[in-house]
Amino acid sequence: MEFKIVKIETPKDCNVILGMAHFIKTVEDLYEALVTSVPNIKFGIGFCESSGSCLVRCEGNDEELKNLVSQQAFALGCGHCFLIFLKNAFPINVLHKIRQVSEVCCIHAASANPLEVIVAETEQGRGILGVVDGSGSKGIETEEDVKTRKIFLRRIGYKL
Repeated sequence: MEFKIVKIETPKDCNVILGMAHFIKTVEDLYEALVTSVPNIKFGIGFCESSGSCLVRCEGNDEELKNLVSQQAFALGCGHCFLIFLKNAFPINVLHKIRQVSEVCCIHAASANPLEVIVAETEQGRGILGVVDGSGSKGIETEEDVKTRKIFLRRIGYKL
């Protein structure tokens, strides 16, 4: 067995969702879940098929995001994983719909940060062991940090 780190670079002004599912129709079902979640959402989906022709299945309503995510999913190459790049929406807007897709098994990450995916490679294939999401903690928030957090959440409309 060999361990690798695959870096997922999130495009500018986008978020990324990384998860596991189990069937070729996943890419179409994720498309439907996303397109019905948020008006004006833009996205690309890459789904790594793990049997048969083992292709990266791609869908999306934004060609640039679709192309970028398909290349990143191919570099990841872990069977039955899916990668989504989102624009004009946050993961919080779509995660409930994604989790309702019957093929979805789990979500590994949902972030705007660059991801490092820890991958194990065996003779059979590749699998995700874990995800490093952004940077490590640098301290504990102060009262000023609390104020800044609260202002930010209200500025982007997630709190009153």
